[in-house]
Amino acid sequence: MSLDISVILALLTAFIIVFTTIPTIVYVAKAKKLYDQPDDRKTHKSNIPALGGIAIFASLLIAIGIYIDFSAHHELQYLFVATVILFFFGLKDDILILAPIKKLWGQLLASLIVILLGDIRLTSLHGFNGITHINYIASILLTLFVFIVIINGFNLIDGIDGLAAGVGILASFVFGIFFILNYDDYAIITAILAASLITFFWFNVFSIKYKVFMGDSGSLLIGLFIAVIAVRFNEMNLDHTNVFLIRSAPAVSIGILIVPLFDTLRVFVIRLFHGRSPFVADTNHVHHKLLAMGMSHLKATLCILGVNVIFVILTFNFAHLGIFKLMLLNLILAIFFSLLPEIIFKLREKKFKQDNS
Repeated sequence: MSLDISVILALLTAFIIVFTTIPTIVYVAKAKKLYDQPDDRKTHKSNIPALGGIAIFASLLIAIGIYIDFSAHHELQYLFVATVILFFFGLKDDILILAPIKKLWGQLLASLIVILLGDIRLTSLHGFNGITHINYIASILLTLFVFIVIINGFNLIDGIDGLAAGVGILASFVFGIFFILNYDDYAIITAILAASLITFFWFNVFSIKYKVFMGDSGSLLIGLFIAVIAVRFNEMNLDHTNVFLIRSAPAVSIGILIVPLFDTLRVFVIRLFHGRSPFVADTNHVHHKLLAMGMSHLKATLCILGVNVIFVILTFNFAHLGIFKLMLLNLILAIFFSLLPEIIFKLREKKFKQDNS
């Protein structure tokens, strides 16, 4: 079966699985009163089932099991195992609430299975700071750090309707085009992930009867798969036998994933600055700032996704600058865009006071 046909069939399979399972999941969740209840920090006002991750999990495992040749990609067997482990950690948190440190242990276990047993890891810095090849131990530690940051990044931005799914769709689409151009089987994985998230996005954002959240069981899995995909992207750009290569691949990866990466960095710095644990939830995320400005969930999500698209375009167009300069450009622009909501809010507040004085 050709790659093009496999990608199309994988898309359809993932779509069908999520589309048919979410109504059942919502029905069971309501019957068993398995809700995400609103509180002072959360943005929804009613009880919403938060088990949408079950549909994403089923879609990923079934579709990958059907369309991926494990004899050609033995490393994905370990991704399979890691997915199951991380899913159950997330599911327990969705139902019973899991301490942040225990959830972190689950992320470490799943990541190490993929890195050590699957040998999915970063082996080079692509010449950044004059470093090309990195030794085995450094490779493991760097890749583990990347995995944990990306997994937590997607977990943390899952605070408003459609955001984590939307960023996951965009990343899957961009990375997927690269894999298709290089005729790589990871295009199938990105297609499955994108189709799963597009279908979930519809239920999460637009459905009334079957509205559902993905929960940690979903957001953690998105982070895991995007981390694996990002590592594959960087490693493939070291192989000059590939048809299509991207310069400054590490910096380009950061540009594609700027929303979860920078928002995680930003809130962690704020929490540590105020003497709080970086793992204690608050309302300092950019999406919370946009909601405070009066935006709806959909408008805030589309606004953030629009900025993410700008970063994607810029990073690909300025890849020739080199890794350091492109990373610096990403950082400066990310700081600017993250401060923009507060600047606009203060200007509006000042204008309101002047109009009423």
